[in-house]
Amino acid sequence: MTKSSLAVVGSAKKKCLQLVYEANASHIGGAFSVADILTVLYMDVLNYDATNPSWCDRDRLFYSKGHACTILYALLNECGYFSIEMLQSFSKDGSIFTSHVNHKVPGVELSTGSLGHALNVACGVALAGKLRNKKWNVFAVLSDGELDEGSNWEAILFAPQHKLNNLNLIIDYNKIQSLGAVQDVLNLEPLKEKFLNFGWNAIEIDGHNHAAIKQACLIKSEKPKVIIAHTIKGKGIPFMENKLEWHYKSPSKEQLDMALQILEDESK
Repeated sequence: MTKSSLAVVGSAKKKCLQLVYEANASHIGGAFSVADILTVLYMDVLNYDATNPSWCDRDRLFYSKGHACTILYALLNECGYFSIEMLQSFSKDGSIFTSHVNHKVPGVELSTGSLGHALNVACGVALAGKLRNKKWNVFAVLSDGELDEGSNWEAILFAPQHKLNNLNLIIDYNKIQSLGAVQDVLNLEPLKEKFLNFGWNAIEIDGHNHAAIKQACLIKSEKPKVIIAHTIKGKGIPFMENKLEWHYKSPSKEQLDMALQILEDESK
């Protein structure tokens, strides 16, 4: 690919905004908090073939925060998995581009949206890869509020027990979940220490710093690895940043135009 990761994330965010606006959809805040993480994964980390999404030696990405589907769809389009014309059917009757991530979309491994499942599947796939001596890696991207789900902690216990050093967990730690601040709903801290005590290699980074994301993803580990990525909900659009309401709201035409202009100015 010839585009830089910064150019790609800007383009993907514009598509994401347009999709959410036209479908009167939600979750733009969470889509923008994870946008840099997903962009670096697809631009600099993952081994894949967009012309052959089922390629057996591909790295596997399990995107657990399926409600923030628009940014993943936009990035898959940027990478050439499908055309913009296909993507523009988002949320319309009969479209495979549903409002939560759908495995029928080329490049999507697992339908998600009911939280607390993708990490478990990722553990199983990572274990299968080790048993079959495969070289591909497994990535799981989780929201922070999703760590309220007990099934995730079962998987977090399972991974070190089976020495899944091919498993990479990335937490989009934007600190706002559906009903309020994470620390008020169910405080996760000290999060890094919890993972260390559970037997993981735990790394904390700025989840909007592309170099830091890439470096953390490429670190080799003898243990399963978790990257705790500190992010900002609605990152890049000042009137959306750190606002719970953008977990649910769809932008008005005026807000859409403002946000698109901000992104356009940022790209210059």
